[in-house]
Amino acid sequence: MIKNKALLRTDSYINGKWVKGKKTFPVLNPFDGKKVADVTEIDGNEAKKAIESAHKAFASWKQTSARERGELLRKWDALMNENWGDLATLLTLEQGKPYEQSTHELMGNNGFFNWHAEEAKRLTGLTITSPDPNRRFMTLKQPVGVVAVVTPWNFPSVLPIQKCVPALAAGCTIVMKPAEDTPLSALALAELSHQAGIPPGVFNVLTCHDPQEVGYELTHHPLVRKFTFTGSTAVGKNLFSAAGNTVKNVTMELGGNCPAVIFDDADVDKAVQGTFWFKFYNAGQCCNNINRFLVHKDVHDVFVKKFQHMMEEHLRLGNGLDKNTSVGPLINEEGISKCESLVDDALASGATSLLGGRRSTLGKLFYEPTLLVDMDPKMKMYRDEVFGPVAPIYRFSSEEEAIAMANDTNYGLAAYLFSENIGRTWRVAESFEAGAVGVNTTDVVSEVLPFGGWKESGIGRENGVRGSLDAYCETKSLIISGIQK
Repeated sequence: MIKNKALLRTDSYINGKWVKGKKTFPVLNPFDGKKVADVTEIDGNEAKKAIESAHKAFASWKQTSARERGELLRKWDALMNENWGDLATLLTLEQGKPYEQSTHELMGNNGFFNWHAEEAKRLTGLTITSPDPNRRFMTLKQPVGVVAVVTPWNFPSVLPIQKCVPALAAGCTIVMKPAEDTPLSALALAELSHQAGIPPGVFNVLTCHDPQEVGYELTHHPLVRKFTFTGSTAVGKNLFSAAGNTVKNVTMELGGNCPAVIFDDADVDKAVQGTFWFKFYNAGQCCNNINRFLVHKDVHDVFVKKFQHMMEEHLRLGNGLDKNTSVGPLINEEGISKCESLVDDALASGATSLLGGRRSTLGKLFYEPTLLVDMDPKMKMYRDEVFGPVAPIYRFSSEEEAIAMANDTNYGLAAYLFSENIGRTWRVAESFEAGAVGVNTTDVVSEVLPFGGWKESGIGRENGVRGSLDAYCETKSLIISGIQK
């Protein structure tokens, strides 16, 4: 199934070598529970070695010219393109998403590689006019050092690239721990980095099923200067607290609970098309996915009818390697149990299921695509991310009520609104408490846009057309005196 067997790596990648641990853990295909591979489990001692090798490599990597760093990133990207089919297949096998969606994820990798390979040459400071004629002021941007990267299971290829490539472009070195459910894509990227000529110690990947020892080193080791994490808010809070022991530079991209508001002046067909495909993308397992549909009472019924028709016509559960599949399984038992619990609570509290509402008989990790109406903000699903193929519809009556409902959450990663009134789109977009707002679209992620959340959805930003590498740099002020005689 994987043509290039060199991509199916199962050991950790440390200082340019493949390192075995004392034991292994299985990576299972969520479609059928069959084992894809046994992956090595490393401990805290190996994590220390990886950090130390990254610190040693930093001394030379930061001195490597920006042009050369960019060229190496392009070679890495080219190798990814040469192995496109295998990488997409590997993604589907370990994560469960449809193959076509795996190729979309790899397209995201292309964007980050291409953008940051160029941005490596644009790491510039400022010359600032001094109020004192005897002094000159400047700022410098310099790489922060060793960066610890912890990534989730829902996008096991693009999220590592989104974090690691700008860090490498800036001159930092990497020690990464991918999610225990989906380490194979990260290990394949490590193999391609090796083939591309990324020097030993610059990019390291640590695999483990029990993250306690490795996580401790990544958050506490004094040689780690930057810690970046994407995942749940609960885990992020613990890691943020742990990283505070050594006052690390921290970036967190956490939970979403994102609303999509459909106003009475929206183009309903556009709103249905714009929200439907995104809601069920990756079986609803996206941090910026729509968790709450807020629909004006005057268009509620027609929106629900059209949305239900789309679900009945287009959603097919199945094996991600089957081209007819549009919705794959959830990642693990914990994920489907949470989804089931939130739906059951809603149904018990008065919600109506027009479609779905239960586990599928197709497999133990499949949940039926579900459409819920008669939803109430008092239900648990209003506060907790469902992270599954569930579309809950809430009614509202006025613009003010919609804004209040959208912001009535501890999260603030993204928010979406559909309206054909240009004044309303500006008013509402500016009122949303979120790091990204989509107006008549749900496509809000790009390498040229800063991404991150408000409130408990995170801290800091990554990427962007300006300051694209800033998340992985320190700013140094340079003051020169003695200019005048």
